[in-house]
Amino acid sequence: MTKYTPTIGLEIHIELKTKHKMFCECLNDPEEKRPNLNICPICLAHPGVLPKPNKEAMEKVLQLGLALNCHLSDIAKFDRKNYFYPDLPKGYQISQYDKPFCQNGYLEISDIKEGVYQFKKIPIRRIHLEEDTARLIHEGGSSFVDFNRAGIPLAELVTEPEIHSAKEARRFCEELHLIIKYLDIGDADMEKGEMRCEVNISIAANELGDSSKVLGTKVEIKNLNSFRAVEEAIKYEIERQTEMLEKGEKVIQETRGWDEKEKKTTSQRIKEEAHDYRYFPEPDLKPIKTAEVFPLDDLQRAIPELPNDKRLRFLKEYGLKAQEVEELVYEPPMADYFEKVIMELDGLKSTEGKEREERIKLAYNYLSTDLKALMIQNACGVESLKITPHSFATLIDFLDKKMISSAVGKAVLAEVFESGANPEVVIKEKNLLQVFDTAEIDEIAKLVINQNPQAVADFKKGKVNALQFLAGQVMKESKGRFNPQLVQERIKNLLTN
Repeated sequence: MTKYTPTIGLEIHIELKTKHKMFCECLNDPEEKRPNLNICPICLAHPGVLPKPNKEAMEKVLQLGLALNCHLSDIAKFDRKNYFYPDLPKGYQISQYDKPFCQNGYLEISDIKEGVYQFKKIPIRRIHLEEDTARLIHEGGSSFVDFNRAGIPLAELVTEPEIHSAKEARRFCEELHLIIKYLDIGDADMEKGEMRCEVNISIAANELGDSSKVLGTKVEIKNLNSFRAVEEAIKYEIERQTEMLEKGEKVIQETRGWDEKEKKTTSQRIKEEAHDYRYFPEPDLKPIKTAEVFPLDDLQRAIPELPNDKRLRFLKEYGLKAQEVEELVYEPPMADYFEKVIMELDGLKSTEGKEREERIKLAYNYLSTDLKALMIQNACGVESLKITPHSFATLIDFLDKKMISSAVGKAVLAEVFESGANPEVVIKEKNLLQVFDTAEIDEIAKLVINQNPQAVADFKKGKVNALQFLAGQVMKESKGRFNPQLVQERIKNLLTN
């Protein structure tokens, strides 16, 4: 057992993908580059204006809560969080304090150990809704404020402090990001600030054992903008606090920032407590009776299959390995395409058991390597593929039945990817069907043998590579039409008889 145990809690802000801002009719457009365009008297906090809550944003945060197994509050209300900063036009932020929309949920993170999935539930304390601040821009010794972001709907998720490693914290962020994409409630691009993570971390000595350990002094790390930064910042902070405790120094409660270049945290300010914000109910917005205002059953039914459900189903239905499943789960459009391919493949030939698993594995291999390489090379997404699931399945069927060689399969895939043609038509028009005629194979094999006396001599000396070289030359002459195994057998036969 290690001498110290880290205790970590996360606070994660997610910009919600809505048409309008949280409390006004201004456009919610994170791609707008022109400063101070999507603004109005409400999001600029002019005197006398009144906020009106965005129903679309509230529905999205409720759907996130349902996806994360939260209890939805019967009555939710908005509060004023008071603090003064240049990016906050009102001098307070409309947020939620004691009655958020969602409470007491959990997110189940997964990890693969020795090829097997392992799951762990991380408790979620709350998910509440608030408005984003403006953006500060520092240029040439001056500071400017762009209010386009002011008022954009933010969902803030707060975990319980029950994460105990940098890796677990990173996995939580990655899984949350994936769920947001599945729900399509936000883009959650961390580099653009659409998902921002803050870490609360403390370490404590294990002198009395884990069951009775006392939490250490909490330090907050602000605005981590990548999964890697979350993991690296926590690792650094664990080491920093451990060194302090080893020296007999006292860790102080403070807010620190992450220096990406130096790979270390730096002190920013002494951490505020909740009472420092002087929360009180927002007088311009009445409490919301959740079940009366929102169609909760409809929101629940609209939740798609979530990542963990997909993981377990793919393992059971397709016989893939956990790492193969993971690659598909992390790319939902590719996972959907894969399933359509398998449906078409099953329609072309009814199989079960081991035989079906082998056909599925063949399809997965070509999809995850050759097709993906073509997509990357051509900067093409699944939505713009010219090769339909039926065409892809047809090609796999030809390969599985040994009607074409692997080399021909790759060449046909590249052509169909480019043109959208029917692979069966391409194969037959170009006479690419695999040849098993030993007489035709022998004819070209004899020619290759006569042209490569050194390789023949090497083969007779027992060099395995010589056979592979000769077989490769025969396959080249046949333009990949010959069956590769039969080619090697015929060369051996010609050289040993």
